[in-house]
Amino acid sequence: MNQHTEFARIGETIDQEAHNAPAIRLSLSDIVEEYDIKAAAITEAVATFHEAETAIKTAACIQGTYGSDPFSSDARLYERDVRLALLRSAWKHVYNGLKIESIATAKDRKQLELKLTTPLPFTLENIAEIFGDYLLDRRFHVLKGLAECFCDLDPAYKSHSKVKIGVEGLPKRIIVSYVTGWNSWGRERVKDTLNALRLYRGEARYTHVEFENMMDEAEKWGEADFCGGKIKVFKNENGHLIFDKQGLLDINRALAKFYGEVLPDAPSESEAKRPSTEVARDLQFYPTPKTVAETVVDALHLRGGEAILEPSCGDGALMDELAVRNADLHESRMSGPVTVTGVEYDGGRAAQASAKGHHVMVANFLQVAADPSFDAVVMNPPFYGKHWLKHLTHAMRFLKPGGRLVCILPATAHYDHDEAVGDWRDLPVGSFASSGTNVPTGYCIYWKPRA
Repeated sequence: MNQHTEFARIGETIDQEAHNAPAIRLSLSDIVEEYDIKAAAITEAVATFHEAETAIKTAACIQGTYGSDPFSSDARLYERDVRLALLRSAWKHVYNGLKIESIATAKDRKQLELKLTTPLPFTLENIAEIFGDYLLDRRFHVLKGLAECFCDLDPAYKSHSKVKIGVEGLPKRIIVSYVTGWNSWGRERVKDTLNALRLYRGEARYTHVEFENMMDEAEKWGEADFCGGKIKVFKNENGHLIFDKQGLLDINRALAKFYGEVLPDAPSESEAKRPSTEVARDLQFYPTPKTVAETVVDALHLRGGEAILEPSCGDGALMDELAVRNADLHESRMSGPVTVTGVEYDGGRAAQASAKGHHVMVANFLQVAADPSFDAVVMNPPFYGKHWLKHLTHAMRFLKPGGRLVCILPATAHYDHDEAVGDWRDLPVGSFASSGTNVPTGYCIYWKPRA
């Protein structure tokens, strides 16, 4: 059963009693059918309106002599505006009815609001595309929302190695700036954080009145209780979120569940830690999602004519994006094509990449002799432990002076080990979810000195 079929099945069975959602008393198919019927009737409805407008104006004058406008406001009506209003109504109806508000993270809700301002055509396929994942994996989005909030509040929560059951190594107090004043940045951050914790506990979000009353109490008396501790507000507009023992335990459990474990690239951790360049028998493989590939290839700032190396290229996800950029560069007539060479140990994945037209060497990258002839290196090495460090260190040896390296890494490389080279940039929470891991990730950008 594919995702769209499963989503349609869920949509057909959601009812008002189960979800307190009047919008879903009708099936999604029925809602789309109603939309199509009303959309088809708009042209006639607008024509009828204009006929009525003309009739009113005729009734308000003698022999065409204009006295004054009988309408207190502009009565003009355009078909395109009616169609847009109907389209927005349909999408908002389903958004409310499916309770996406209670599933999507704070960041996702802002993106959805933007999408629904200029929405796609209202079809079952597009509804499934926009909302399907929220219904098919509600728990993922609840945990993702919690992770987003706490990663934004304190870098300690960006390390999957620190997030284990218990509270050791995690802050018990977090400082949030600008929590006073209606709709301030800090105030919204506090609200998102506390709502994420409540959703994880299976509780309803704070209503606007509940949250504002709590904040008013904190501003008046200096502190107030919330669902996982208390908040203290100071005259400098800072707020301190102080988590109690249960609050920290819940946060920690939720993040540990969300992040999970990074799978080793060897049958055992001890084997993975052997100080050698031998390749493990059970290679870990987290393919690069398209959005991540676009981000890291952007960081290369290609101009055309570069020679690029991708170590451990897998089935060619990064090289696919490089091929797209190569076509764009050619179309814009910039200097010369980009040439890309991949290295991959696994023969099956190397064959997949080669079948797409990529040039791939089947070899263990760590045993390939360094050749500083490449203008750029882009890579997604193994995440487990510090195994990535050997790949990153060896890859730097392939750069020409002045060359650039962009390397995807687990956040522990920066926040725990501080061994990621160059500039560090976080990737959004859950960037590798489609590849089988939720561990926090980012990428480093390194420029090799020219001299």
